[in-house]
Amino acid sequence: MEKSEFFAEARDDLTGPLDGIRVVEATTTWAGPMAGCVLADYGADVIKVEHPAGEVIRRLPPLIPDSTHTVADQTVNRNKRNLSLELRTSAGRDLFLKLCRTADIIIENFRPGTLDKWGVGYADVKAVKADIVYVSISGFGQFGELSDRVGYDPLAQHYCGFASLNGDPDGPPVKAPTYLGDDISGLHGAMAAMAALRHRDQTGEGQHVDVALVDSLLFQSDGFPTAGALGIPLPRWGNQFGIAAPVNSYTCTDGDVYAGVLLDTHWRVLTVLVEREDLAELNIFERLERREEVDTVLGDWCATRSVAEVVETFAELGLPATAVNTYADLGSDTHIASREMLQTVKLEDGKEIPLTAPAANFSRTPVRIRHRAPMLGEHNREILDELGYSSEEQQRLAASHVTSRSTTESEAAGKETAG
Repeated sequence: MEKSEFFAEARDDLTGPLDGIRVVEATTTWAGPMAGCVLADYGADVIKVEHPAGEVIRRLPPLIPDSTHTVADQTVNRNKRNLSLELRTSAGRDLFLKLCRTADIIIENFRPGTLDKWGVGYADVKAVKADIVYVSISGFGQFGELSDRVGYDPLAQHYCGFASLNGDPDGPPVKAPTYLGDDISGLHGAMAAMAALRHRDQTGEGQHVDVALVDSLLFQSDGFPTAGALGIPLPRWGNQFGIAAPVNSYTCTDGDVYAGVLLDTHWRVLTVLVEREDLAELNIFERLERREEVDTVLGDWCATRSVAEVVETFAELGLPATAVNTYADLGSDTHIASREMLQTVKLEDGKEIPLTAPAANFSRTPVRIRHRAPMLGEHNREILDELGYSSEEQQRLAASHVTSRSTTESEAAGKETAG
Protein backbone atom coordinates (compact mmCIF):
# COMPACT_ATOMS: atom_id res chain seq x y z
CA MET A 1 0.00 0.00 0.00
CA GLU A 2 1.23 3.49 -0.80
CA LYS A 3 1.25 6.08 1.97
CA SER A 4 -1.08 8.33 -0.04
CA GLU A 5 -3.60 5.50 -0.28
CA PHE A 6 -3.56 4.90 3.47
CA PHE A 7 -4.20 8.59 4.22
CA ALA A 8 -6.59 9.17 1.30
CA GLU A 9 -9.46 10.18 3.61
CA ALA A 10 -7.39 12.00 6.23
CA ARG A 11 -8.75 15.13 7.92
CA ASP A 12 -6.52 18.14 8.49
CA ASP A 13 -8.77 20.05 10.88
CA LEU A 14 -8.07 17.96 14.01
CA THR A 15 -5.03 17.41 16.21
CA GLY A 16 -5.82 13.69 16.28
CA PRO A 17 -8.50 11.24 17.47
CA LEU A 18 -8.41 12.78 20.98
CA ASP A 19 -8.97 16.34 19.73
CA GLY A 20 -10.98 18.23 22.35
CA ILE A 21 -9.91 16.08 25.31
CA ARG A 22 -8.02 17.87 28.08
CA VAL A 23 -5.47 16.07 30.24
CA VAL A 24 -3.81 17.55 33.32
CA GLU A 25 -0.55 15.78 34.04
CA ALA A 26 1.12 16.17 37.44
CA THR A 27 4.11 13.93 36.83
CA THR A 28 7.84 13.49 37.01
CA THR A 29 10.52 11.70 34.97
CA TRP A 30 9.05 8.96 32.72
CA ALA A 31 6.06 6.67 33.47
CA GLY A 32 3.53 9.47 34.02
CA PRO A 33 4.98 11.69 31.29
CA MET A 34 4.88 8.70 28.90
CA ALA A 35 1.15 8.22 29.53
CA GLY A 36 0.65 11.92 28.86
CA CYS A 37 2.89 11.74 25.78
CA VAL A 38 0.71 9.05 24.19
CA LEU A 39 -2.45 11.06 24.83
CA ALA A 40 -0.81 14.26 23.57
CA ASP A 41 0.43 12.51 20.44
CA TYR A 42 -3.13 11.32 19.82
CA GLY A 43 -4.36 14.90 19.88
CA ALA A 44 -5.35 15.64 23.48
CA ASP A 45 -4.57 19.02 25.05
CA VAL A 46 -2.10 17.84 27.70
CA ILE A 47 -1.05 20.37 30.32
CA LYS A 48 2.00 19.26 32.25
CA VAL A 49 2.03 20.72 35.76
CA GLU A 50 5.64 21.01 36.85
CA HIS A 51 7.38 22.32 39.96
CA PRO A 52 8.66 25.90 39.43
CA ALA A 53 12.24 24.69 39.88
CA GLY A 54 11.80 22.19 37.05
CA GLU A 55 11.69 18.42 37.37
CA VAL A 56 14.60 16.01 37.09
CA ILE A 57 13.96 15.07 33.44
CA ARG A 58 15.30 18.48 32.41
CA ARG A 59 18.68 17.48 33.83
CA LEU A 60 18.96 13.81 32.87
CA PRO A 61 21.63 12.88 30.30
CA PRO A 62 22.14 12.78 27.43
CA LEU A 63 22.06 16.43 26.52
CA ILE A 64 21.26 17.43 22.95
CA PRO A 65 24.56 18.57 21.35
CA ASP A 66 25.12 22.33 21.52
CA SER A 67 21.96 22.74 23.57
CA THR A 68 20.84 22.92 27.20
CA HIS A 69 17.90 20.60 26.48
CA THR A 70 17.85 16.88 27.22
CA VAL A 71 16.84 14.15 24.80
CA ALA A 72 14.49 12.68 27.42
CA ASP A 73 12.55 15.92 27.99
CA GLN A 74 12.10 16.61 24.29
CA THR A 75 11.09 13.01 23.64
CA VAL A 76 8.42 12.54 26.29
CA ASN A 77 7.07 16.08 26.71
CA ARG A 78 6.51 17.10 23.09
CA ASN A 79 2.99 18.08 22.05
CA LYS A 80 2.24 19.32 25.60
CA ARG A 81 1.73 22.67 27.27
CA ASN A 82 3.52 23.52 30.52
CA LEU A 83 2.28 25.17 33.70
CA SER A 84 4.83 25.69 36.47
CA LEU A 85 3.09 25.30 39.81
CA GLU A 86 4.03 24.68 43.44
CA LEU A 87 1.34 22.22 44.53
CA ARG A 88 2.44 22.27 48.16
CA THR A 89 0.92 25.71 48.72
CA SER A 90 -2.73 26.57 49.28
CA ALA A 91 -2.70 28.89 46.26
CA GLY A 92 -1.11 26.18 44.12
CA ARG A 93 -3.63 23.61 45.30
CA ASP A 94 -6.56 25.92 44.56
CA LEU A 95 -5.19 26.72 41.10
CA PHE A 96 -4.69 23.02 40.34
CA LEU A 97 -8.24 22.15 41.40
CA LYS A 98 -9.58 24.98 39.27
CA LEU A 99 -7.65 23.58 36.32
CA CYS A 100 -8.99 20.09 37.07
CA ARG A 101 -12.55 21.37 36.68
CA THR A 102 -11.77 21.89 32.99
CA ALA A 103 -10.13 18.47 32.51
CA ASP A 104 -11.28 15.06 31.37
CA ILE A 105 -8.26 13.10 32.63
CA ILE A 106 -5.71 13.61 35.41
CA ILE A 107 -2.41 11.70 35.36
CA GLU A 108 -0.04 11.53 38.32
CA ASN A 109 2.85 9.25 39.21
CA PHE A 110 3.93 10.31 42.67
CA ARG A 111 4.34 7.89 45.56
CA PRO A 112 0.87 6.77 46.72
CA GLY A 113 -0.63 9.20 49.20
CA THR A 114 1.56 12.15 48.19
CA LEU A 115 -1.07 14.12 46.28
CA ASP A 116 -3.68 13.29 48.94
CA LYS A 117 -1.37 14.93 51.45
CA TRP A 118 -1.18 18.02 49.25
CA GLY A 119 -4.97 18.21 48.89
CA VAL A 120 -5.06 17.27 45.20
CA GLY A 121 -5.62 13.51 45.37
CA TYR A 122 -8.48 11.65 43.71
CA ALA A 123 -11.04 12.48 46.42
CA ASP A 124 -10.12 16.18 46.28
CA VAL A 125 -10.38 16.34 42.49
CA LYS A 126 -13.56 14.27 42.43
CA ALA A 127 -15.12 16.80 44.81
CA VAL A 128 -14.76 19.51 42.16
CA LYS A 129 -15.16 17.31 39.05
CA ALA A 130 -17.34 14.27 39.79
CA ASP A 131 -16.79 12.54 36.44
CA ILE A 132 -13.00 12.92 36.37
CA VAL A 133 -10.81 10.05 35.17
CA TYR A 134 -7.87 10.10 37.59
CA VAL A 135 -4.90 7.89 36.62
CA SER A 136 -2.30 7.08 39.29
CA ILE A 137 0.91 5.32 38.21
CA SER A 138 3.30 3.99 40.85
CA GLY A 139 5.86 1.27 41.43
CA PHE A 140 3.72 -1.18 43.40
CA GLY A 141 0.19 0.24 43.11
CA GLN A 142 -2.24 2.17 45.30
CA PHE A 143 -2.90 -0.81 47.60
CA GLY A 144 -1.09 -4.01 48.61
CA GLU A 145 1.66 -4.84 51.09
CA LEU A 146 4.35 -2.88 49.23
CA SER A 147 2.22 0.01 47.98
CA ASP A 148 3.92 2.54 50.25
CA ARG A 149 7.41 1.74 48.97
CA VAL A 150 9.40 3.75 46.46
CA GLY A 151 9.44 1.84 43.17
CA TYR A 152 11.57 2.93 40.22
CA ASP A 153 11.88 1.22 36.85
CA PRO A 154 15.04 -0.91 37.39
CA LEU A 155 13.72 -2.08 40.76
CA ALA A 156 10.41 -3.11 39.16
CA GLN A 157 12.25 -5.04 36.43
CA HIS A 158 14.14 -7.06 39.04
CA TYR A 159 11.19 -7.50 41.41
CA CYS A 160 8.80 -8.87 38.78
CA GLY A 161 11.19 -11.46 37.37
CA PHE A 162 12.01 -9.83 34.05
CA ALA A 163 15.72 -9.30 34.82
CA SER A 164 16.09 -12.93 35.93
CA LEU A 165 15.52 -14.08 32.34
CA ASN A 166 17.39 -11.28 30.59
CA GLY A 167 21.06 -11.47 29.59
CA ASP A 168 23.44 -14.27 28.67
CA PRO A 169 22.46 -17.77 29.88
CA ASP A 170 25.57 -18.03 32.07
CA GLY A 171 25.62 -14.37 33.16
CA PRO A 172 23.92 -12.38 35.91
CA PRO A 173 20.38 -10.93 35.69
CA VAL A 174 20.31 -7.85 33.44
CA LYS A 175 17.82 -4.99 33.26
CA ALA A 176 16.52 -3.70 29.94
CA PRO A 177 18.53 -0.86 28.33
CA THR A 178 15.35 1.23 28.13
CA TYR A 179 12.92 2.37 30.86
CA LEU A 180 10.87 -0.75 30.14
CA GLY A 181 8.65 -0.70 33.24
CA ASP A 182 8.02 3.03 32.91
CA ASP A 183 7.27 2.73 29.20
CA ILE A 184 4.85 -0.17 29.60
CA SER A 185 3.05 1.30 32.61
CA GLY A 186 2.81 4.60 30.74
CA LEU A 187 1.15 2.82 27.82
CA HIS A 188 -1.22 0.99 30.17
CA GLY A 189 -1.98 4.29 31.89
CA ALA A 190 -2.90 5.87 28.56
CA MET A 191 -5.00 2.88 27.44
CA ALA A 192 -6.76 2.70 30.80
CA ALA A 193 -7.49 6.42 30.67
CA MET A 194 -9.12 6.05 27.26
CA ALA A 195 -11.13 3.02 28.45
CA ALA A 196 -12.33 4.92 31.52
CA LEU A 197 -13.13 7.91 29.33
CA ARG A 198 -15.28 5.68 27.13
CA HIS A 199 -17.15 4.52 30.24
CA ARG A 200 -17.59 8.11 31.40
CA ASP A 201 -19.03 9.12 28.04
CA GLN A 202 -21.53 6.24 28.23
CA THR A 203 -22.53 6.55 31.89
CA GLY A 204 -21.33 9.91 33.22
CA GLU A 205 -19.23 8.09 35.82
CA GLY A 206 -15.62 8.99 36.49
CA GLN A 207 -13.20 6.75 38.39
CA HIS A 208 -9.76 6.26 39.87
CA VAL A 209 -7.39 4.18 37.71
CA ASP A 210 -4.51 2.39 39.47
CA VAL A 211 -1.51 1.35 37.31
CA ALA A 212 1.63 -0.21 38.79
CA LEU A 213 5.00 -0.71 37.09
CA VAL A 214 5.25 -4.22 38.56
CA ASP A 215 1.72 -5.17 37.41
CA SER A 216 2.36 -3.81 33.92
CA LEU A 217 5.58 -5.77 33.55
CA LEU A 218 3.88 -8.93 34.81
CA PHE A 219 1.05 -8.46 32.29
CA GLN A 220 3.57 -8.15 29.45
CA SER A 221 5.58 -11.21 30.56
CA ASP A 222 4.08 -13.61 27.98
CA GLY A 223 2.55 -15.98 30.53
CA PHE A 224 5.80 -16.45 32.45
CA PRO A 225 4.18 -15.57 35.83
CA THR A 226 1.75 -18.47 35.28
CA ALA A 227 4.57 -20.81 34.29
CA GLY A 228 6.55 -19.77 37.33
CA ALA A 229 3.60 -20.28 39.67
CA LEU A 230 3.11 -23.78 38.24
CA GLY A 231 6.76 -24.67 38.72
CA ILE A 232 7.50 -24.84 34.99
CA PRO A 233 11.24 -24.18 34.38
CA LEU A 234 12.01 -20.86 32.71
CA PRO A 235 15.55 -20.92 31.28
CA ARG A 236 17.36 -17.82 30.12
CA TRP A 237 17.87 -17.97 26.36
CA GLY A 238 19.99 -14.92 25.60
CA ASN A 239 19.68 -14.32 21.85
CA GLN A 240 18.19 -17.74 21.19
CA PHE A 241 14.44 -18.34 21.16
CA GLY A 242 12.84 -20.84 23.51
CA ILE A 243 10.17 -22.00 21.05
CA ALA A 244 12.17 -22.08 17.82
CA ALA A 245 15.52 -23.24 16.42
CA PRO A 246 17.70 -22.18 14.79
CA VAL A 247 17.25 -18.57 15.88
CA ASN A 248 20.18 -16.46 17.03
CA SER A 249 22.55 -13.60 16.34
CA TYR A 250 25.16 -14.72 13.82
CA THR A 251 28.50 -13.14 12.90
CA CYS A 252 29.03 -12.37 9.21
CA THR A 253 32.13 -11.11 7.42
CA ASP A 254 31.24 -7.46 8.10
CA GLY A 255 28.84 -7.44 11.04
CA ASP A 256 26.05 -9.39 12.70
CA VAL A 257 22.62 -10.58 11.62
CA TYR A 258 19.69 -11.87 13.61
CA ALA A 259 18.01 -14.68 11.74
CA GLY A 260 16.23 -18.00 12.08
CA VAL A 261 13.08 -19.99 11.42
CA LEU A 262 10.04 -21.12 13.36
CA LEU A 263 7.85 -22.91 10.82
CA ASP A 264 8.74 -26.35 9.49
CA THR A 265 8.07 -25.11 5.94
CA HIS A 266 10.63 -22.34 6.43
CA TRP A 267 13.12 -24.82 7.83
CA ARG A 268 12.88 -26.95 4.68
CA VAL A 269 13.60 -23.88 2.54
CA LEU A 270 16.55 -23.03 4.77
CA THR A 271 18.07 -26.51 4.50
CA VAL A 272 18.18 -26.14 0.72
CA LEU A 273 19.90 -22.75 1.08
CA VAL A 274 22.58 -24.04 3.45
CA GLU A 275 22.90 -27.32 1.50
CA ARG A 276 21.78 -29.54 4.35
CA GLU A 277 18.75 -31.23 2.84
CA ASP A 278 19.57 -34.27 4.99
CA LEU A 279 18.04 -32.30 7.90
CA ALA A 280 14.97 -31.11 6.01
CA GLU A 281 12.47 -33.42 7.72
CA LEU A 282 13.31 -32.33 11.26
CA ASN A 283 10.17 -30.87 12.81
CA ILE A 284 10.15 -28.06 15.35
CA PHE A 285 10.36 -30.40 18.36
CA GLU A 286 13.26 -32.31 16.88
CA ARG A 287 15.06 -29.07 16.07
CA LEU A 288 14.61 -27.91 19.65
CA GLU A 289 16.20 -31.16 20.85
CA ARG A 290 19.08 -30.64 18.39
CA ARG A 291 19.27 -26.87 18.94
CA GLU A 292 23.07 -26.64 19.10
CA GLU A 293 23.49 -28.63 15.90
CA VAL A 294 21.02 -26.65 13.76
CA ASP A 295 22.25 -23.37 15.25
CA THR A 296 25.78 -24.23 14.17
CA VAL A 297 24.60 -25.08 10.65
CA LEU A 298 23.12 -21.63 10.14
CA GLY A 299 26.00 -19.91 11.96
CA ASP A 300 28.59 -21.53 9.72
CA TRP A 301 26.68 -20.49 6.58
CA CYS A 302 26.44 -16.84 7.75
CA ALA A 303 30.12 -16.72 8.73
CA THR A 304 31.30 -16.71 5.10
CA ARG A 305 28.85 -14.08 3.85
CA SER A 306 28.21 -10.38 4.29
CA VAL A 307 25.30 -9.00 6.30
CA ALA A 308 23.68 -7.65 3.14
CA GLU A 309 23.95 -11.00 1.35
CA VAL A 310 22.36 -12.88 4.25
CA VAL A 311 19.53 -10.38 4.70
CA GLU A 312 18.75 -10.08 0.99
CA THR A 313 18.91 -13.83 0.37
CA PHE A 314 16.58 -14.52 3.29
CA ALA A 315 14.17 -11.84 2.05
CA GLU A 316 14.07 -13.35 -1.44
CA LEU A 317 13.18 -16.73 0.07
CA GLY A 318 10.56 -15.30 2.43
CA LEU A 319 12.66 -16.05 5.51
CA PRO A 320 13.17 -13.63 8.43
CA ALA A 321 16.52 -11.91 8.95
CA THR A 322 17.83 -8.45 9.79
CA ALA A 323 21.10 -6.68 10.27
CA VAL A 324 21.85 -6.09 13.96
CA ASN A 325 21.47 -2.31 13.87
CA THR A 326 22.40 0.34 16.38
CA TYR A 327 20.13 3.30 17.10
CA ALA A 328 22.68 5.41 15.23
CA ASP A 329 22.18 3.24 12.14
CA LEU A 330 18.47 4.07 12.09
CA GLY A 331 19.17 7.74 11.38
CA SER A 332 19.93 6.86 7.76
CA ASP A 333 17.65 3.83 7.44
CA THR A 334 15.36 4.18 4.43
CA HIS A 335 12.48 2.16 5.91
CA ILE A 336 12.47 4.29 9.07
CA ALA A 337 12.44 7.36 6.81
CA SER A 338 9.53 5.99 4.75
CA ARG A 339 7.56 5.44 7.97
CA GLU A 340 8.50 8.96 9.20
CA MET A 341 9.48 7.51 12.55
CA LEU A 342 12.05 10.27 13.05
CA GLN A 343 10.39 13.66 12.64
CA THR A 344 12.32 16.91 12.58
CA VAL A 345 11.38 19.33 15.36
CA LYS A 346 12.66 22.87 15.82
CA LEU A 347 13.56 23.95 19.36
CA GLU A 348 12.95 27.48 20.58
CA ASP A 349 16.61 28.34 19.88
CA GLY A 350 16.19 27.34 16.24
CA LYS A 351 18.09 24.05 16.55
CA GLU A 352 16.45 21.19 14.67
CA ILE A 353 16.50 17.64 16.05
CA PRO A 354 14.95 14.30 15.00
CA LEU A 355 12.42 12.99 17.53
CA THR A 356 10.83 9.54 17.60
CA ALA A 357 7.35 9.84 16.12
CA PRO A 358 4.06 8.41 17.43
CA ALA A 359 3.94 4.65 16.85
CA ALA A 360 0.36 4.37 15.57
CA ASN A 361 -0.98 5.77 12.30
CA PHE A 362 -4.61 6.87 11.93
CA SER A 363 -5.96 7.02 8.39
CA ARG A 364 -8.77 9.48 9.21
CA THR A 365 -7.23 11.49 12.05
CA PRO A 366 -3.45 11.55 11.42
CA VAL A 367 -1.11 12.29 14.31
CA ARG A 368 2.37 13.76 14.36
CA ILE A 369 4.78 15.71 16.53
CA ARG A 370 3.04 19.09 16.40
CA HIS A 371 5.55 21.03 18.51
CA ARG A 372 8.62 20.66 20.71
CA ALA A 373 8.56 20.07 24.46
CA PRO A 374 7.69 23.32 26.22
CA MET A 375 10.03 25.32 28.39
CA LEU A 376 9.33 25.44 32.09
CA GLY A 377 6.24 27.60 32.66
CA GLU A 378 6.04 28.48 28.97
CA HIS A 379 2.25 28.45 28.92
CA ASN A 380 1.58 29.91 32.36
CA ARG A 381 0.05 33.10 31.05
CA GLU A 382 -1.97 31.31 28.37
CA ILE A 383 -3.41 28.73 30.79
CA LEU A 384 -4.06 31.21 33.60
CA ASP A 385 -5.81 33.50 31.12
CA GLU A 386 -8.03 30.56 30.16
CA LEU A 387 -8.85 30.03 33.84
CA GLY A 388 -9.78 33.68 34.29
CA TYR A 389 -6.83 34.90 36.36
CA SER A 390 -6.14 38.60 35.96
CA SER A 391 -2.69 39.98 35.19
CA GLU A 392 -2.42 41.22 38.77
CA GLU A 393 -3.33 37.79 40.16
CA GLN A 394 -0.79 36.13 37.89
CA GLN A 395 1.91 38.54 39.03
CA ARG A 396 1.11 37.77 42.67
CA LEU A 397 1.34 34.02 42.01
CA ALA A 398 4.74 34.46 40.39
CA ALA A 399 5.98 36.81 43.13
CA SER A 400 5.04 34.27 45.81
CA HIS A 401 6.77 31.48 43.83
CA VAL A 402 3.54 29.55 43.34
CA THR A 403 4.29 29.79 39.61
CA SER A 404 7.33 30.83 37.64
CA ARG A 405 7.96 32.44 34.29
CA SER A 406 9.94 31.03 31.42
CA THR A 407 12.66 33.14 29.82
CA THR A 408 10.39 33.74 26.85
CA GLU A 409 7.54 35.01 29.03
CA SER A 410 9.85 37.23 31.04
CA GLU A 411 11.24 38.77 27.87
CA ALA A 412 7.73 39.29 26.52
CA ALA A 413 6.63 40.92 29.77
CA GLY A 414 9.65 43.20 29.65
CA LYS A 415 8.85 44.29 26.10
CA GLU A 416 5.24 45.04 27.07
CA THR A 417 6.42 47.13 30.01
CA ALA A 418 8.93 48.99 27.84
CA GLY A 419 6.25 49.62 25.26
